[in-house]
Amino acid sequence: MPHVTFVHGIGNKPAPDELLDQWRIALFDDDGLDLDAMGVTSSMVYWADMLYAQPAAAFTAHESTLGPDDAAEFEVQDPGWICELPDDEREFVERLGREVGVATVEPVPGECETLVLPDTELEAIPLPPAMKKRLMQVFLRDVHHFLYDASFTPRPGETFRIRSDIRERALKALQEGDSQPGPHVVVGHSLGSVIAYDALTAINDAPRVDALLTVGSPLGISEVQDGLTPPWTRNDGWPARCLGDGRWTNVYDPLDPVCGLLDRQIAGDFLHAGQRKVADVGVSNTGSWRHSIGKYLGQPRLRDFLRQVLE
Repeated sequence: MPHVTFVHGIGNKPAPDELLDQWRIALFDDDGLDLDAMGVTSSMVYWADMLYAQPAAAFTAHESTLGPDDAAEFEVQDPGWICELPDDEREFVERLGREVGVATVEPVPGECETLVLPDTELEAIPLPPAMKKRLMQVFLRDVHHFLYDASFTPRPGETFRIRSDIRERALKALQEGDSQPGPHVVVGHSLGSVIAYDALTAINDAPRVDALLTVGSPLGISEVQDGLTPPWTRNDGWPARCLGDGRWTNVYDPLDPVCGLLDRQIAGDFLHAGQRKVADVGVSNTGSWRHSIGKYLGQPRLRDFLRQVLE
């Protein structure tokens, strides 16, 4: 029996079972991929509860249009955490902000002035300034807390080491998929693609998988790459121990700001013994908000890849 391990991305999410259902439905909509009919089981590496006090409501848009009234998962973040960082970590956040088109992440009294750099894709995306501000606050915080294994308390009495505890959940999900006859495919969206790569390269007990699909991924951003577990190098960045000679496809939209301004294609950064093996696939999502997992899962080329590796 084939199995898909999904890994969600930045921002708050609905409860785990609801989120998994949303992903499966998004794959099936409009004569798409019916995992039930194919006999494909699935699981979700869920980590939103480590950074958010309670799940987002199931009926909110969840990365669909990101209009002024339907961006529940991009809750306004207190920018004060930036001021408390050591100098090197604060410099990292500032460099990462510039990579995705943010002029400054400096907090000022009362709010965080997230100024969009002119003549960048982030400026061109037709979202209200407040939405861009929320997006960047969430992206910078979530990426920082994962890469630096920050300690965070989303609710009284519960504290997580973000990267360490996500790895534990990822290993459990990968082992669940490995218990099926296969094939086993890992699908990571947004920061979830970084989590998926981290699991396949840094967890000693991680099982082998047959294919990897990264979607709307920031893996091409140099600051993110600097946080990957050694011995990652561009010349040999392929996750050979777990993926072997399996397939890795990276699906991106050129107007997806989370992929970075010039870093959507990653094949040149994750070579296998000096050879390109990642298949970069460009798509065009609809609307103003191109990072939506629902829109990506509706793309025929993404669905074709999953169909090929699951059948």
